[in-house]
Amino acid sequence: MAARLLRRTLRATEVAPRFLFASHGLIQRAAYTSGGIFDIGQPTPPSHPELLADGEITPGITNEEYISRRKKLLEVLPEKSLAIIASADQQMMTDVVPYPFRQNGDYLYLTGCTQPGGIAVLSEETGLCMFMPDKNKEDVVWQGQTAGVEAAVEFFKADKAFPLSQMQKILPEMIERSKGIYHNVKTSSSSYKNLDAFRRASLNNKVKDLTCYTDELRWIKSKSEIKLMRESASIVSQSLLQTMLLSRTHREESQLAAKIEYECKMRGAQRMAFHPVVGGGANGSVIHYSRNDSKIKTGDLLLMDVGCEYHGYLSDLTRTWPPCGRFSPAQEELYSLILETNKECIKLCKPGTSINEIHNHSVKMLIKGFQELGILEKGKSIQYNYLNPTAIGHSLGMDIHDSVTLPKDKPLEPGVVITIEPGVYIPPSPVLNERAPGRFRGIGIRIEDEVLVTEDGHEVLTASVPKEIPHLTTLMSMGGESAAADGHELRAAWS
Repeated sequence: MAARLLRRTLRATEVAPRFLFASHGLIQRAAYTSGGIFDIGQPTPPSHPELLADGEITPGITNEEYISRRKKLLEVLPEKSLAIIASADQQMMTDVVPYPFRQNGDYLYLTGCTQPGGIAVLSEETGLCMFMPDKNKEDVVWQGQTAGVEAAVEFFKADKAFPLSQMQKILPEMIERSKGIYHNVKTSSSSYKNLDAFRRASLNNKVKDLTCYTDELRWIKSKSEIKLMRESASIVSQSLLQTMLLSRTHREESQLAAKIEYECKMRGAQRMAFHPVVGGGANGSVIHYSRNDSKIKTGDLLLMDVGCEYHGYLSDLTRTWPPCGRFSPAQEELYSLILETNKECIKLCKPGTSINEIHNHSVKMLIKGFQELGILEKGKSIQYNYLNPTAIGHSLGMDIHDSVTLPKDKPLEPGVVITIEPGVYIPPSPVLNERAPGRFRGIGIRIEDEVLVTEDGHEVLTASVPKEIPHLTTLMSMGGESAAADGHELRAAWS
């Protein structure tokens, strides 16, 4: 059977076969090729030299860095542990239409494989063992080439690799030999959870969550990761700036959502980090508003919370502004309070401070400000959560809420990236907030920046996007020629 498949592949591709030996016998695979470049289902240095340098598995991240990550994980895991990391599953929109695929963060962090269906197993005894999805002619015709066992060893630098169909024969023995099994509980796969050996290990309390270990590793970004995150932040910053300019003449939330996605992808982003929040007027008071189906009225504020993904690393940015070019007195009062809180909290971003400390400082500032504005009654601080139920920020990286298992009182360290995003959300209905004066109703404001903690303080990765009131009003009043200017000229207008 294998020989017949190989002969058919040779006739179709006119390339020589390539072979991989594994401990359980000969595994052979051949891939379609064009001009001598093998297609493994994702970019490689030969296929995409404009994206990857030699030695890189994903853009900006070398195979040495991926090997180092796996080594560090094994160092922190208890002795004779076995880590099982599942790739994300392909989610389907209908029976034949898939959603765009996004890889599980831990699987991508440890292997560099951006494709669905695989299982990675890591231990001191075997190193990295990858079980790769089996494929057939029909899959290749409909979906294109995917990485197989050969790519797992040669490109992803696995120590061993097998077809996924052999996992039920090989993995149980690895589980039985281990003292502890660690996997991501929230993203586990039935392909290994249904194995008798795994079930026995679970009944014997040998199965534990891997996430606390990988979250710790992902907390501090390497130099190469920081470079990717800077680029991701730069892309979304430039894109939001162009979208802000468009908002002067195009007031449909759906148009602005389309604009930000277009600009991000034209600048190299693979996808949005999340569905853009484009909330005009009272819609901005809905924290995770996603409908984006209304028209922004003259005089209303527009809140846009956006982010993009650049080769696995995400950005997160929010600005609120008046597309008409001027703040009303009530809008300006609230905006000034949120802006001052944003700036003061950013000053606290430095090694040794925790997100909890920054959050508590923001709560004190906002409670005092809300009371002075008559929105919050003195002595009724408990009502603060009706105005702002969110935390001041979160860790950011390969996921929007990165390293979520780590405590919020963990001291910040150089290389950590967090968001600072104070806000106020006052719905139009007095039933939901009886205290707020009428002039403040239906206003939502959030100002969010992405902050890298450095040795001597911090760097604001989204600082190029205006947030001062004079800068915003100047931006909204620019003429057509200024609107078409490049980023440097636009920034000069408010510097």
